Amino acid sequence: MVPVASYAVNGAAVEHVRALIDARQYVLDSEWGEVQPDAEAQNAYLERHPWEEYGAWHLGLTEGAADDTKARYAFAVGDFRRVHRSALIACVFRASQWRHKDVELAAHDLLQHLDATSG
Repeated sequence: MVPVASYAVNGAAVEHVRALIDARQYVLDSEWGEVQPDAEAQNAYLERHPWEEYGAWHLGLTEGAADDTKARYAFAVGDFRRVHRSALIACVFRASQWRHKDVELAAHDLLQHLDATSG
């Protein structure tokens, strides 16, 4: 059996995403697989922003991964401008699938907050 990585919830990302939702900086209808930032977009973002800001777009912190590396961050929730509802759904699904309960619950709570806010 292949070992599965362990993740901690990225509290800074939870706060960042909640603030974006409160500021109505979200997309309600998108195909996450089509709009998720690819490696080129991630690298371009990192050229202009510190790792801390990059990390704020990811609900999971990979345990044991070095700081200031892409491997450190998992469960992306937006396109570096807005939170995507489809990304939160993907996070809930993927975290649930691989039994990362804390990340699953954080994504679920943010999804509920987004739905209540967008009403």
